[in-house]
Formats: sequence, C-alpha cells, structure tokens
Amino acid sequence: MVPTVEWKDGAVRLLDQSRLPSQVEFLDCRDYRAVAQAIRELKVRGAPAIGVTAAMGVALGAQNVTVDEYPAFVKQVDAICDHLAASRPTAVNLFWAIARMKHRLASLNNQPIAEIKRELIRESQAILDEDIALCKAMGQHGASVIHSGQTILTHCNAGALATAGYGTALGVIRAAWEQGKQIRVIADETRPVLQGARLTAWELMQDQIPLTLITDNMAGSLMRQGKIQVCVVGADRIAANGDVANKIGTYSVAVLARAHGIPFYVAAPYSTIDLATKTGADIPIEERSPLEVTSIHGSHPVAPAGVTVYNPAFDVTPAELITGIITERGIFQPGELADAFGTQQVADKSGVIA
Repeated sequence: MVPTVEWKDGAVRLLDQSRLPSQVEFLDCRDYRAVAQAIRELKVRGAPAIGVTAAMGVALGAQNVTVDEYPAFVKQVDAICDHLAASRPTAVNLFWAIARMKHRLASLNNQPIAEIKRELIRESQAILDEDIALCKAMGQHGASVIHSGQTILTHCNAGALATAGYGTALGVIRAAWEQGKQIRVIADETRPVLQGARLTAWELMQDQIPLTLITDNMAGSLMRQGKIQVCVVGADRIAANGDVANKIGTYSVAVLARAHGIPFYVAAPYSTIDLATKTGADIPIEERSPLEVTSIHGSHPVAPAGVTVYNPAFDVTPAELITGIITERGIFQPGELADAFGTQQVADKSGVIA
C-alpha cells in the first residue's frame, strides 16, 4: 500500500484520500495549520491515521518555532497542539497522540531546543511505526474469528488508509487472507462520504481480496439470506464500558447482526480506548456540513436546495451488541477493557509509553 502519512523532506506528506479512487495524489503539508486543515477536510481520515498525522503536525510546527528558551518554546508548541486538537472532536487517537507528544516535550526540558525539535520528529515517527506493528498484531488475533468460506461485512474504511498501514478491521481481513483462508468481503458504501465505496473497495482491490460493494440499505436483506457470516468494523473511540463510536451507520449494522445471530466484532488499538469516557453517551459526535448529504463530492446535487439536513459523522454502538473487541493484545469482551488497558493508559498519562 502507498503510505497514508509520512515525514518527507521536512514536510508531512499525506495521501489525499479525498481524491481516491480516481486519483492517487499526495499533499505536502509544510506548516501545522495545513495539517489541521487536511484533517478537517478528510484529506486524511481514520482514527489511528489522524493520531499519527496530528503527532507529525506537532513535530512540524515545532520546527518553525524560533525562540531559544524552553518555557517560551513549550508555550508556542502548546498553542500548536491546541490548534490541531480542534480539528475534529470524536476520534480519541487525535488527543492521545497530541498528549503523547506533550509528554515527550516535557521529558526534554534539559535539552537544547535544536535537539528537542529532532526528538519530536523521532517521537512522531515512533508513533507511526508502532501503529503499523499494533495493526499487524491485531490482525493476527482477529484472524482467529474468521473462517475459510465466510463472507465478512465491513462498514466505512478501517484499513491501511485509516491507519499508518495494514489496518484495523481490514487488517483482520488482510491477515485472514494472508493465512490462506478463502473469504469474501462485502463493503457497505457508507453514505454520505462513501468511504466504503471509494476507499475500502479500492484498497481491497489493490490486494486482490474478493469484494462485493453494496449500498448501506442492503445489509439486512443479505443477512436474512444467509450471505453474511460475520461483521468486523473499526472504531473512533471506545468508552470505558465498551460502547463504541464509529462511522454513522455502524449501529444499524450491529442491530441487524444481532437480529440475525451474526457475530459483530470491533477492531481497534489501545489508543482508541478512552477509559476517561464512561459511556458512549459522553462521546462528542461531530456534525459535518449539510453539503456532504445534499451532494456527491460537493458538486453534484442530489437534494433540493434549502432542505434541512442532519449530518452526524458518527454513531454509538452499545456494548451489549458487540461480540468482542479485537486489540493488539487479544480479543476482549467490551466490559473487560478497563482491567486490560487501565495500567497502560495510566502509564501514557504519566509520559511513560508502554
């Protein structure tokens, strides 16, 4: 797969996902404001990828801070962090990555500013490298629930494009395919921005994994016909009780899966687990432009001008509808996350990354 995000020649280079699948283009962000804008405009999307991009945005912004005194340097970097944190509200990986960069900055208080700048670049690269490793470990655990001959439904894009590489939900599918399991994927188109149609379909076709694309309202009918055996999706934030925020429409898939006795799994790294958020009711849900609903790619109207639009980007799937949460440490019941990851998250907050 082409890199989703990377540090390249002093810039943050992003695969412009708003251009896919018709064009493979890269965007070189040379200041942190451009990074924040790219996140807002879905040039880069997917919770883990947003986190990596934000970390690199912090490192990029720090390179252009010209003060020589550590307190003044920290003050300016904090402002950069605040700007990036305001780009999107739901995916907790964004805030986790920024917090980690702040912790690293705090640990360098006795270093020269030039060295601090270099270390921030290294830290952002470490976050990228770790994300790929976590996704591959997640894939190996998750592949155990996928059996040869099965058809897997996925919603939105939780693949290499949504991460630093390999993917979460698609990482599970990719790992099962690499193990030689004969599987097929059904991808929901994922209205209104069509991440399933534009991105998941493109990504799986690159890997030659058998794929069928459907509209979002076809899933229940296919389940009733016995044409779907398991569902695997990603996540943008998982609350302490196991409630999961993911792309709008995920809740509907989970309800349909429960009604038809089909296992419903969520795949996500520990950076997506937010133990400070008690339940899904506490997760902030981003509402995006009405234009995403009333037009295709902002230029082809599909609704009458002036119609009232509601466009939440995410919904919350209650823990009781989730069969298991696939992580880099294994597969857990939603209620087991606090015990499994509490120590690691405390370590993160103290600046010591497990």
